[in-house]
Amino acid sequence: MSHRLLLATFEHEDDLIGATTAARRTGLRIVDVFTPYAVHGLERAMGLRPSRLTWVCFVCGMTGALGMLWFEHWTASISWPVNVGGKPWNSLPSDIPVAFEAAVLLAGFGSVFALFGVSRLFPGKTARTVAPRTTDDRFVLVIDETDAAFDADRVREMLEGFDVVETEERVITDRTWFRQRRLSS
Repeated sequence: MSHRLLLATFEHEDDLIGATTAARRTGLRIVDVFTPYAVHGLERAMGLRPSRLTWVCFVCGMTGALGMLWFEHWTASISWPVNVGGKPWNSLPSDIPVAFEAAVLLAGFGSVFALFGVSRLFPGKTARTVAPRTTDDRFVLVIDETDAAFDADRVREMLEGFDVVETEERVITDRTWFRQRRLSS
């Protein structure tokens, strides 16, 4: 089974944001947007939810901090209590710096691995670009054409107001590309 997509290419990020906002307002389904660099405000224009990566970072950081506090308490008070200069065995202030460093370490590693997992990035993965200049200086908006009421001429006319450089209809026979994009959105 094939899947039809409309690819609209832009030269400027402002045109891309305007076209993305207009496409969402008219009820078109945006599959993805490809840019050479991060574009501020694009996530709002696409209607994406806030990232859950901050929660992953928080949970990993708290796991690191609490795990290190427990480990330091266990080693200093239970497993091997040593009286050093009259300091109490379970001295929390002396444990805070190491627990903070463990929180930072686990939060950093957890965030990076979660990002790689969600983005499906792994060593040796080959990049699949939709347009050759997307990694250089072009911005591409990919719109789904599966709706029966989709009118390509009307959509092209709407995109002309945003200085579209090129529009291209593409038929994707390999549904894994679309399935991966749909799951990530």
